Amino acid sequence: MTKQQRYQFVINYFLIHAPNAETELLYDNPFQLLVAVILSAQCTDKRVNLTTPSIFNKYPAAEHLANANFDDLFRLIKSISYPNNKTKHLIGMANMLVQNFSGKVPMTVDELILLPGVGRKTANVITSVIDGQPNMAVDTHVFRVSARLGLTTNAKNPLASEKQLIKYFPNEYIFKAHHWLILHGRYICIARSPKCSDCGLKTICKYFNQRREKI
Repeated sequence: MTKQQRYQFVINYFLIHAPNAETELLYDNPFQLLVAVILSAQCTDKRVNLTTPSIFNKYPAAEHLANANFDDLFRLIKSISYPNNKTKHLIGMANMLVQNFSGKVPMTVDELILLPGVGRKTANVITSVIDGQPNMAVDTHVFRVSARLGLTTNAKNPLASEKQLIKYFPNEYIFKAHHWLILHGRYICIARSPKCSDCGLKTICKYFNQRREKI
């Protein structure tokens, strides 16, 4: 099977089985999504979704969050991983939005990564989810699943994985492919004891076939 055939198999599968895949983070606008994605680093979407309503209610826009009291915001997100750093990042991010971008979330990766708490992965999420840009956010799930399926080869880090994925996924599917891979990794192709018996991609999965050969 060629690389192109492998990608096409994966695309065809998800177009049938997950045609409407999307982020599980709850949000109403770009600012809310940016807050949620910053909070989601090394934390579950479920926990983030339990936390963000109180934040969005008290700080509905960048102008409000920029003036947040550290202790007040910290109390709202203390159940999230790394609350101290994330409190600093959120307030710093909001201040930069107000000062440099008129309180609006920019829609380029280069601009987004200037914001505190925003790395390439977060910037790719924002631009792809909000604007449908062909940017591939690679988290631990995407990194693992793409390697197991053979979509990436010898990718040593998320950036290397990202470059391979955007090379072979057609532009019109890149923003959706992120959700396909992350949800597959979250519920089927989990890190330990992947649910191969429930996976419709196992026939082309390098990880599955290598394990079967060892039995």
